[in-house]
This record gives sequence, structure tokens and C-alpha cells, in this order.
Amino acid sequence: MQCSKVKGRISAYLDHAVTDKERGEMRQHMYECRNCARESERHQRIREALRSLPQRTPPPDLALRLRVAASKARAQATDGRSVLSRWLEHFQLAVTNLMKPLALPLAGGLGAAVILFSSLVPTFNSTYAANTAVAPWDVPTMLNTEPTVKYMAPVAFDSDAIVDLKIDDQGRVVDYSIVSASGAQTAELRHRIENNLLFTEFWPATAFGHPVSGTVRVSFRSSHLEVRG
Repeated sequence: MQCSKVKGRISAYLDHAVTDKERGEMRQHMYECRNCARESERHQRIREALRSLPQRTPPPDLALRLRVAASKARAQATDGRSVLSRWLEHFQLAVTNLMKPLALPLAGGLGAAVILFSSLVPTFNSTYAANTAVAPWDVPTMLNTEPTVKYMAPVAFDSDAIVDLKIDDQGRVVDYSIVSASGAQTAELRHRIENNLLFTEFWPATAFGHPVSGTVRVSFRSSHLEVRG
């Protein structure tokens, strides 16, 4: 082991912060090298002298004095900034204070706009409008029409049931009642019916060409679905 490495590790050696192998190598080196041995003795004397010094208690106002000194240093550092830096800081603070009063009204206005747009989305249904719009010069060919199927659910139905559906003027199913069923009217049967109705939509009934609510009777079969007025 070289002298430079031993002298750089003497403090760790005295603190027992080296491995057993390294400690043995350093001990063997200092046994053979008088200069490194004297350096180790010098470190040991310094450590013992430091341990013999009386312990001193810091003054009670030391923490306060340190905080005052830190505040003075911070103030000096702030005063040393450029005019542009101070102007940018004041501008950022002014913008922040200006935006705080506007944040809540802006969020409220945005939320109201989203709610209003969501309520108007159904009126944008061009397909429904094209099929139900009545021109002023049209003459109704029928005074009243029953609801008709717009599209059906692609869900299999493994039992037979006859159900009366109440359709609103938008063609949506708002209520139903089971007229008859091949078995008992259980919760499972209602669940299967509701699953089918969830994906089924109707054209509404009409009166003098205008959509109105109506009732239609539907027969659920294991192989198909029948709609009767």
C-alpha cells in the first residue's frame, strides 16, 4: 500500500470506518513506514486534544441573530437585482392579483356553456328532424299514427313475453308493463326486457302530422320481435 493512500485514510482508520482487510494492510504499512506511523500519531493527538476541550453552550439568542443576518443578506441580494428583474416580479404579482377575481366567474361561465350545449345537442338530430318535420303546405294523409320501430336491439331473448310500451313524443320508451309471459314474471325476465328496450328506439306516434306520445304492444319471442299498434 502506498503512503499517499495510507495518509488519506488515517482519519477513517482511527474512526474504525475501514474494512478489516484494509485495516490490516494499513497497520502493516505503518509498522514498516515510520513517516506514516508519525502521521497517524499526530492525528491521534489532535483527536485527543479536541476531546479535552471544554464544551461550550451556544447563547440563547443565537437562532434569532442568525435569522436577522439571513434577512439582511436576503435584502441585500434583492437590492442587487436589476431594474428589469424587479419590474417583471411586480408585473407577475399584478397579473396574479388581477386573475384571481376573474377565475371563479370564468369557471362558472364555462360550466354554464357546457350545460347549455349539452341540453341543445338532441335538437341537432338532423335524421329525426328530416323524418318528422311537417311543411306548412303538407296535408296529413292520416290523422293519427301509432309508434313504429326505428331500430331494435341486437340482444337475444330466450323466452316469450307480451309487453305494452309507453312511447313519448321523442320516440323514447318511458314506461312498460308486462301483459303476459310464458313463465313467471320474475326479476330476471324484467331484466332481459329492459336490456332489449335499452337499445330499442321508436318513431313516435303522430296526430295531424305532429309527434305525440303513444302506446304500442310488443311481443318478445325467442326468435324475433313483433310490434303491434
